[in-house]
Amino acid sequence: MTEATFAVLALLILGWAVVSDLLARFNITGPLVFAVAGYALGNPDWGPLPVDVEAPSVHLIAELTLALLLFSDAARVNLSRLKRDIRLPGRLLTIGLPLSVIVGSLLAAWIFDDFTWALAGFVGATLAPTDAALSAQVINDRRIPMRLRRTLNVESGLNDGIVTPVVTFTLAVAAGQLGVESHDGGSDHGGGALLELAVGIIVGLVIGTVGARLMTLGSRRRWIATGARRLGTLAAALSSFALAGAFSGNGFIAAFVAGIVFRAVLDEEVVDADNAIELPELLGEVLALTVWFLFGAALVPIAIHNFDLPLLAYAVLSLTVVRIVPVALSLLGTGLDRQTVLFVGWFGPRGLASIVFALLAIEQLGDIPVVEQAVAVVALTVLLSVALHGVSAGPLGRRYVRFEQSDDDSTAGPRSRLSVHRPPTPPAPPSTDQP
Repeated sequence: MTEATFAVLALLILGWAVVSDLLARFNITGPLVFAVAGYALGNPDWGPLPVDVEAPSVHLIAELTLALLLFSDAARVNLSRLKRDIRLPGRLLTIGLPLSVIVGSLLAAWIFDDFTWALAGFVGATLAPTDAALSAQVINDRRIPMRLRRTLNVESGLNDGIVTPVVTFTLAVAAGQLGVESHDGGSDHGGGALLELAVGIIVGLVIGTVGARLMTLGSRRRWIATGARRLGTLAAALSSFALAGAFSGNGFIAAFVAGIVFRAVLDEEVVDADNAIELPELLGEVLALTVWFLFGAALVPIAIHNFDLPLLAYAVLSLTVVRIVPVALSLLGTGLDRQTVLFVGWFGPRGLASIVFALLAIEQLGDIPVVEQAVAVVALTVLLSVALHGVSAGPLGRRYVRFEQSDDDSTAGPRSRLSVHRPPTPPAPPSTDQP
């Protein structure tokens, strides 16, 4: 990345920070703004800031961003609290997510004849995880039931880490099927991916446990200076990712596991966990805007160049049928009404994780035409998601609240669906009419 590109990005982030709330009122999200800016300024055909999609710096920024967000999202999940309300997110992660991967993979294999089964599996797994940042208005809307918002937030925080091993495995197998040599000069057809997964889990367990215990010890004995807890947490996130890479392990899995273990082991009576996680989360958010710029500059042109009706059909079906049907099946028997199920099903936007996985495909499989087509499928789906989910978050959230409120007013007796939290109605003022 050149100095000019870095300067422009910094200025864009500054400008976005100043008007972010104003744009949010018009349902314009940060990812949309930076994707459009990247396409306009970094387009290889005319942009003054061309971005090389195969440049090592681009891949490093994207991978580091995903690692930080995986760690912070996992560390945000309080397992002790989640156990009391695990039913809905548990169903989405254990039933809905695998079904989405399977349905998305089968659909890709059916629509795109040139895809190998592993490449179709890669597309299905890459587009299965959701990104809560694209529907932040819904998750932050206090009028929507807390249990529902927590479900969407927990799902998006954990599903990218859960699906990462599948993406890694399918990429390794696809390399063998396409005759692409791995980094060590051979093609292991997936065996190396399993070893990377194992190393990543071990590194994550060690760093998460040691980091949390050291943080607790330092806080209990008052060794840690003000603000140093956040620095220590950031170091734990970065070291888990880097150390796994140094031992030829999967850095994403290491960061994800480290985040879960870090929060579980940390003594929250001594350390404010939410405060400690702020710095890696904030840095991840800043880098995420950079990745959205790179997405617009490097991946959107690939989607436009390869655009055709089958590509569009898959993107639309991925955002609707491939998401909503598995969600509906996973929520059977929960007592949720149809509107709530559709609401949860629609708000599964594709985002940062899908972008990083697409860049991994370019890095590991090269610029083979069939690989470029797979990347185009992912890029177009994410592009549509950025536009549709970002624009619809506010209006559909308000519509859902109005529906629940009107249904509350017209329904007597106990209800099994989630109730909308509303402040109590103030008493009416005394009448001034004389008897």
